[in-house]
Amino acid sequence: MSTNFSEYIKTFEKTLKSVFHERDDISKFSAQRGLPPLVMREVMSGNPFSVAIPESYGGRGGKVKECLGILASAAYESLPLSLTFGINIGLFLEPVAKYANEVVKKDIFQRFLQKQNMGGLMITEPEHGSGALNMQTSFTEKNDHYHIKGTKHWQGLTGLADYWLITSRQKNEEGKLGRDIDFFICDVTQENQKVVVEEYYDNLGLYMIPYGKNKLDLQIPKQFKLEPETTGIKMMLDILHRSRMQFPGMGLGFIKRMMDEAIDQCKNRMVGGKSLISYDQVQFQISKIQSAFTICSAFCARSSEKSGIENNLANDGIEANSVKTIVTDLMQEAAQTLVQLSGAKGYRLSHIGGRGIVDSRPFQIFEGANEMLYTQISEMVIKMMKKKKEFNLFQFLKNFDLTSKASEYIKKQTDFSLNTELPQRKLVDLGRAIGRVVSAGLVIDLGEKGFRKDLIDNCLSSLQQDISNMIFSYHNNTQIASIPDYQDGSSWLDFSK
Repeated sequence: MSTNFSEYIKTFEKTLKSVFHERDDISKFSAQRGLPPLVMREVMSGNPFSVAIPESYGGRGGKVKECLGILASAAYESLPLSLTFGINIGLFLEPVAKYANEVVKKDIFQRFLQKQNMGGLMITEPEHGSGALNMQTSFTEKNDHYHIKGTKHWQGLTGLADYWLITSRQKNEEGKLGRDIDFFICDVTQENQKVVVEEYYDNLGLYMIPYGKNKLDLQIPKQFKLEPETTGIKMMLDILHRSRMQFPGMGLGFIKRMMDEAIDQCKNRMVGGKSLISYDQVQFQISKIQSAFTICSAFCARSSEKSGIENNLANDGIEANSVKTIVTDLMQEAAQTLVQLSGAKGYRLSHIGGRGIVDSRPFQIFEGANEMLYTQISEMVIKMMKKKKEFNLFQFLKNFDLTSKASEYIKKQTDFSLNTELPQRKLVDLGRAIGRVVSAGLVIDLGEKGFRKDLIDNCLSSLQQDISNMIFSYHNNTQIASIPDYQDGSSWLDFSK
């Protein structure tokens, strides 16, 4: 574990190349569920999860920079593999390192390092997806353990993980559930801790990762309950915000692959006697992927400095939501662009672009659907504006630390008085714009550190254009509503001879 990280990551990337390209063909895994055990064993041979384990327990120290580096390298070859790593690192190992009882940490970390164990997180329930605070999974306290009962679903690594972090609410003697949320470590290898998989889901993409419906009737020893600094809800926010701020690792590797594939395709594809890359529209499309690459790079640099477990991120909702939404939107856009540039061959499950569309799509949904998170960004900003009694959007952005550097780039577009009573669709428009202003600020920071200037300049110009379009959409007051009972008078056959 004392190996220099640059050497460590090169060895890891060499292993991935060998497994997926030399010994086997990764494209054949795209249409099958799971990953062959021999392949997974080879991938795990270098202990990639060691990057999230403290040095005192034999790991590499839990440095965010290294965690993001592993995620990016894995995502370049396989987005599902990177997400598998992300689940283990961001949703299990880091929460355990920060909040678990010291008595239980040693055995957990040793099993990850020596036996390549895996862990996941259970929050979502069939009747309560994004409404985590309404979850019905409950626990009661016994003499030496907690008894947990409930149903969870759509957990990545269903039936595969050795450990689970499970959220639930305490049930009192009257059968009522408490308002706070607690986390428990479940070891499925132990008696009375078996998670029953009632159903495996036929997930559309991410075939490598099993998802399903899990029945819980567990007895968890008391020392396996996480210990929050204040409340369980604050702990959940800290965990989820930290996870969202590590999405750029997965996003960076994936987008870099889309970019490299697109450039290679357009250099070598001849249309009308010249290469595809010589066309202006193609140049524009590739520049958008390069802008996405630059934004993800800026996010990685920021997360490396801020999202370590020594910091509490419970109150960093604007930044965490901005990072998650922007990265995942950019991932989907990059995959769509590559498929468009690849022509018919891109529309195949075995093609990295076609596969990338279905694999990156759920990133815009899980850990909070993007529309919901954009709405939350706007609501948090409006709350701050009301508190400061500052309703001019530009003035607020100018004095807000996440957007101050970028505010001058979009002064013309944002110099107006904000209506604080907005319908949800306008909150989404506003949140999209603010998220990209946050992105621009972090891109400027990255440029100041010496990142390639032409990429920074192109990225800022692209963001400026995107923000203008989103602010225009925000100002557009066209009221369009759905028409549920649309059948009467809507058949074109009645109006044709």
